[in-house]
Amino acid sequence: MREEMAQREAAELRRGHGKPRSPRGWGLLVALWLLAFYEPVVTEGHLRRKNLEFIFVRFSAWEFAGCDKLWAGLVTTLCHHVRRHFGALPLSVFHVLGSRPRFASGASRREWVLKRGACLRLWGLLLVLAAGIAILLVALLVPGVKDHRALKVVGSAVASLSGSSLLLGALSILKNFVVSEKKKIERLTNSERFAGQLGFMSKIRGEVEVLVDYLAFMEVFERRRLRVVMEITSLDLCYPEKVAGVFNAMATLLSDANAPFIFLLAVDPSVIVPCLEQTGCMKGLADNGYLYLNRAVTLPFSIPEMGARSRLRSVAAAVRTREDLMSLIIARNVAKTRHGGGGGAAAPAFPGWKEADSEAVVWIQEAFRCLHDGSDILCRYLPENGANVRRIVNTIPITLRLLLHRSGGAAPLSPRAAAAWVVLADRWPCRLSWTLQCLEDAGQSAATATAAHPAGRSLWSVFQEHAGELSALRQPLGKVLSLDGDPELFQAFLERDFPFGAGEARQLLGVTVNLDHSIRQQMGLLRALARLGRGAPVSRAVQCPPCAR
Repeated sequence: MREEMAQREAAELRRGHGKPRSPRGWGLLVALWLLAFYEPVVTEGHLRRKNLEFIFVRFSAWEFAGCDKLWAGLVTTLCHHVRRHFGALPLSVFHVLGSRPRFASGASRREWVLKRGACLRLWGLLLVLAAGIAILLVALLVPGVKDHRALKVVGSAVASLSGSSLLLGALSILKNFVVSEKKKIERLTNSERFAGQLGFMSKIRGEVEVLVDYLAFMEVFERRRLRVVMEITSLDLCYPEKVAGVFNAMATLLSDANAPFIFLLAVDPSVIVPCLEQTGCMKGLADNGYLYLNRAVTLPFSIPEMGARSRLRSVAAAVRTREDLMSLIIARNVAKTRHGGGGGAAAPAFPGWKEADSEAVVWIQEAFRCLHDGSDILCRYLPENGANVRRIVNTIPITLRLLLHRSGGAAPLSPRAAAAWVVLADRWPCRLSWTLQCLEDAGQSAATATAAHPAGRSLWSVFQEHAGELSALRQPLGKVLSLDGDPELFQAFLERDFPFGAGEARQLLGVTVNLDHSIRQQMGLLRALARLGRGAPVSRAVQCPPCAR
């Protein structure tokens, strides 16, 4: 959008049109003069202008989730950014003296028309004030007239009335300069007595209309079109009634067909739709949240599937946030330099911790290299969501350190295999938990532990054996199953690309920190209840092990 803005600006200058101006420096004085004495006119030449300026406003709904009226936070954020962009003084003067642009009649090219009524009133007040002051001075200074009290009363009254009118206008400007639109709306929302009245929304609507009129005035002044682009994020982290309130605020701001607002709504429909359906805004739409979104959003854009390069860039960006690894490498290089220069190093408090930590850093870097290698099949299984990629990047160092610690420095698996296990637990937590629970249930039966699931048996074969039982429990496990990714990719992951065995799974289970153990506990309980229903003996798997097991 910034590139489009720059290209249109350059094209408009090549056409020979006037250079845009801003309300800063000398332009501020020009803007104040035009605000006071001139009325803007929308001409045909202004409508043909192609150059425009985007005013970007970022609104994170999570920052205002704690307030009672989230939509009020959206309006206050909008007013605050517009006020900060143009300055407080021009907007304060517009509240008192400004007027909305009117359309030109005929083929007129004049963009500014003198406010004759305002000018006559101002000159009239100044003349009356000058006459009153003159009468008062004559009554006070002329020797022959000093004794006439009536003349003094008339002069002071005329001067006071005209001066008070000018003073009230200056005080109104000062009040709007000190008390911003944001403070006005916050004051209204904090008043419980006023919030229940019918005029509450009309007050908010009035502030928004003044803002829209001011933007229309600044369009004519700056000689370009203005659009306020508001990016709304983190809405899927708020309560359902807050979500509905933001949509109502957007509808209020966009109710005017000429409103210069563009809303970029970055949300996950699978989260937003249930929130909308839980509120009362679905009346008349058959409680269909998707139908409501289709009517509220005028340009839907669903982000396409992330490609290989985008996945690698996401991994690289997440790895760059691991400053702890970079600091360890720098500290190790500094220590080597000092030791080589003859400086004695103090003995470590825990012998061997530096060597173990250095080895862990090497393993972590190797795991990250495998994630970022475009030729490695592992990058194909990386999630598209950036938050999940960061979770994987943050989990791999912990998993490798625990693996090295439990094995005494000689890990039974490679860094690539450990990274693949972390990806498996993040992408398919339900199916992996089910497979591990089946392994645990079989291992707790001493008579069938070695026969049912030997250490060399693959996890995919274990899952295939008990897939029918998982399908029978899909209703109570529906929400957990929704966490899993593509089932076909799960099969390709375990059957072909990373065929983990039962023995490897038992070794990695103790260091798996990104898998919710309560899922396996719930599955163990459901399996036990299912066996009770069939009259089969209940395995000892009913006893839910602690999470640290």
